[in-house]
Amino acid sequence: EEVFPYPEISNEELEEINQFVGPVEKFFSEEVDSKKIDQDAKIPPETLKGLKDLGLFGMQIPEEYGGLGLSNTMYARLGEITSLDGSIAVTLAAHQAIGLKGILIAGTDEQKAKYLPRLASGEHIAAFCLTEPGSGSDAASIQTRATLSDDGKYFLLNGSKVWISNGGLANIFTVFARTEVVDKDGQVKDKITAFIVERDFGGVTHGKPEDKLGIRGSNTCEVHFENTKVPIENVIGEVGGGFKVAMNILNSGRFSMGSASAGMIKRLIEMTAEYACTRKQFNKRLSEFGLIQEKFCFMAVKAYVMESMAYLTAGMMDRPGFPDCSVEAAMVKVFSSEGAWACVSEALQILGGLGYMKDYPYERYLRDTRILLIFEGTNEILRMYIALTGMQYAGKILTDKIKEIKKGNMGVALGEFVNKLRDTMGRKVDLGLVGDRGVVHPSLQESGKKLEENIYYFGTTVRGLLSRFGKTIVDEQLVLKRVADVVINLYAMTAAISRASRSISIGLRNHDHEVLLTNIFCTEAYFKNNYAMAQLQKYADENLDDFIKKAAKQVLEKRTYICSHPLDRTF
Repeated sequence: EEVFPYPEISNEELEEINQFVGPVEKFFSEEVDSKKIDQDAKIPPETLKGLKDLGLFGMQIPEEYGGLGLSNTMYARLGEITSLDGSIAVTLAAHQAIGLKGILIAGTDEQKAKYLPRLASGEHIAAFCLTEPGSGSDAASIQTRATLSDDGKYFLLNGSKVWISNGGLANIFTVFARTEVVDKDGQVKDKITAFIVERDFGGVTHGKPEDKLGIRGSNTCEVHFENTKVPIENVIGEVGGGFKVAMNILNSGRFSMGSASAGMIKRLIEMTAEYACTRKQFNKRLSEFGLIQEKFCFMAVKAYVMESMAYLTAGMMDRPGFPDCSVEAAMVKVFSSEGAWACVSEALQILGGLGYMKDYPYERYLRDTRILLIFEGTNEILRMYIALTGMQYAGKILTDKIKEIKKGNMGVALGEFVNKLRDTMGRKVDLGLVGDRGVVHPSLQESGKKLEENIYYFGTTVRGLLSRFGKTIVDEQLVLKRVADVVINLYAMTAAISRASRSISIGLRNHDHEVLLTNIFCTEAYFKNNYAMAQLQKYADENLDDFIKKAAKQVLEKRTYICSHPLDRTF
């Protein structure tokens, strides 16, 4: 019921978003010189002013504070356009998807009234300060410290943050630091607190802008705090509750990478298709060669699935009561960042030598896209998060079942036994997606059945893993990676089937193309899932994890490649 039918927006919302789309597209095609931004490694002031005038610095800030008040769905839609320049996309996202997001989701009314209006207009720019030299993915290990003054009126902030997007431009920083907290039993504990820090508080300095591979026009630098006085009313949330604030900010910002990546790939398909349909070799157009056609299908499928996941997730986030979609957002981020990187590489290949030249934008897209797999949570960390969160839920249901069995409820035990027996014989799975009363359109029946079967066997796989590893599963990273990959594929299949079903039902043009792309994706994902689940069985021949760990260990012990050179000899 969460994912079928695919989310709809009202006609008013559609009209509203279309009012923005035109002017923003016009600005990006006429006023933004991406080549110059990349070469000069900065966004010119007039371009920044244009972005501010369009309201793009306050997309999700409510109208009462001078923002555009866009829903997540509308923010995702504009993200497709702003992503056409990586540097601008990152500058805008660092400002509002993370920089000011803490004030938006956990700030008091006073904090919102004081800071949001000038952030919405772009008069003030925001930055998010979490990462430190010794604390990357392990955000809980930060060392920056905030000490309460004797009179209890302000905190003194000391420490350094690295790789801060907008660090040299920002007036307002969301900063995470260690504070001493007295817990319930009177013990003093070190806990993280989130603060709103103004540059004008004093003691705030930044290093020179980093010289980066891609997104070169975005400002990234170190930010230092030396005895910066932060009033206690500038704490976001509660003292000691900062880690949760940081995670909520990051979780809520991730979904937009999906629509941004899809927007970029749709543009790439246009640019490369133009070339492939005109360039001739061997008296044929490139578009007539099978290996080139395969690349276009690959890009179209990736774009379609990313877009489907992004808007399904945004639609779910826009439901009343602010549902927690952090796992879905993480799945969108992992799938989209990796899909974008693969697609840009294929697009560049279609152009051959031209794609490698600075005269064309492909090499810039390639450089810009690489960061997507690293920031806002590395894909490795997010895979662990996706797998463990998914299994935690499965584990809870399983524990309840085991309790029933222990209580002597034979029905449950028998049911488990019968299920296992049935699986060894191979059984027809029916979760109500397909058939006369199903929610999936008949032309997607096969994909729906594949999804149902994958979901069912995934359930049994997870049960097997939990009983095999128990709590030590958290250390089995190669196992968790496969679990995450299956979960991501299941969500991707669901999003594509749900969207394509809607497109057929309401008669969107080219819906047969959507069905084709969905069926291609679901079939490929189905076989990948089956292979991953086969690898997860105990004693599977397909599973090389122990050998992989052994080889890695031998390399890492010597910190070098240890094979003798092929020209070495013993005689």
